[in-house]
Amino acid sequence: MARRRPGDASPWPFVGMAGMAAAFFLVMASAPVTPWWGQLGLFVLWLVFLLLACAWWTPRPTWVAWVPVASIATWFAIVMAGAAWWGWAS
Repeated sequence: MARRRPGDASPWPFVGMAGMAAAFFLVMASAPVTPWWGQLGLFVLWLVFLLLACAWWTPRPTWVAWVPVASIATWFAIVMAGAAWWGWAS
């Protein structure tokens, strides 16, 4: 295995941005079961997570990979709560 040099770029921000693309797909794919205001809120929340990932790109590259995990977990919790409490899926 090759050793990393101090100037090498970390692969974790790229992994995190690929995860953010997957999270974006989930947010947009939930449109048929969410009202317009719920969809807008999920999209704005996704944008906040994206800005956080961009802000952490250089100072905390390994943390960027955890941002989509938090984004997807938050999306899942909101969509499940919306379906259970507000009848989004019906």
